[in-house]
Amino acid sequence: MKVKFEKMKKHNQNLSKYASNDNDAIRLKPIKEDFRTPYFRDIDRIIYSLSYIRYIDKTQVFSFVDDDMISKRMTHIQLVSKIARTIGRGLGLNEDLIEAASLGHDLGHVPFGHEGEKILNKLSLEYGEGYFNHNVQSVRTLMEIENNGKGNNITLQVLDAILCHNGEELKMKYAPQSKTKEQFLKEYNNSYNDKEVLKKLRSMTLEGCVVRISDVIAYVGKDIEDALRLNKIKISDLPTNIIKTFGITNSEIVNTIVVDIIENSLDKNYITMSPKIYNALQELISFNYKYIYLKANSKEQLIKIDQMFSSLFKLYYNQIINNECNEDIYTVFLNYMSKDYINKTTGARKVIDYIAGMTDNFFVEQYKKYFLV
Repeated sequence: MKVKFEKMKKHNQNLSKYASNDNDAIRLKPIKEDFRTPYFRDIDRIIYSLSYIRYIDKTQVFSFVDDDMISKRMTHIQLVSKIARTIGRGLGLNEDLIEAASLGHDLGHVPFGHEGEKILNKLSLEYGEGYFNHNVQSVRTLMEIENNGKGNNITLQVLDAILCHNGEELKMKYAPQSKTKEQFLKEYNNSYNDKEVLKKLRSMTLEGCVVRISDVIAYVGKDIEDALRLNKIKISDLPTNIIKTFGITNSEIVNTIVVDIIENSLDKNYITMSPKIYNALQELISFNYKYIYLKANSKEQLIKIDQMFSSLFKLYYNQIINNECNEDIYTVFLNYMSKDYINKTTGARKVIDYIAGMTDNFFVEQYKKYFLV
């Protein structure tokens, strides 16, 4: 066993001096490690989790389309992982930490993507549970929901990379910020009550910085590819500077940005890109918001999604208050959870956890079952 363990650890010998060494991994709870290295073991715990399985039927941007070629959340996760590991290998970083964080970063995403997230945030505030953000819910999923409400005891470095992954705001430079277990937990807990916390989050590892920028790289070009397939946009809509800098295909966009980041970040204790690529990427993201994200759903669809969320949330909340144990929120979810989870979790938070974990199809079926009878 010792020989096997030493082989598993061998990759540490080739890491950059700025990389996260396996020996520095921290868990929130003591654990007896086996022959796997800590971050490698985290990968296993994530891919065997129930929330990971449900990626397969959660939509990315386009929710109401009947086309198997359009990206789902699972596709995005795999793209982030591959892109991040490519950058990580080019920079000599810990690929196991990168892969674990990449695969787990969207576990807390709700049905209907960011539109569903906005509505669940509104309901969370209305029911006194603070702000809802999918990155925070991803951490909560691994810490407090998976494993029947006992959590999966993922390393602090992976949890932190997931918490800090949000790629909605592009930066020229991503520099890690060292933090203790107590500081991480403070950021995590404060994120429920202070919306400014999320804007200030910085990963404690360079690997976490890589995951954050890779989240951006994974969606900008692929979302254009999907929008073109659905005739939401035309190639002629793309700004000339974008085509000149990146090309047209997702492959060209990804390759251009990845190469630029590796060239500009090599042997540095931060992740950065050239001004040319940064400015073009900013322009590309702005284009996507204007022509894709703001038009992905019609007004009628958005109204319907809002109605479905509000109706189901109120229904589930009342079922818990009235202890209606034969209903689905019990038979599908709560009956499998530990006594500790049940006792320490409010009724509204149980509803949030239940809805956030749903696939789009299950969410729609639940609405049909209870409101379209």
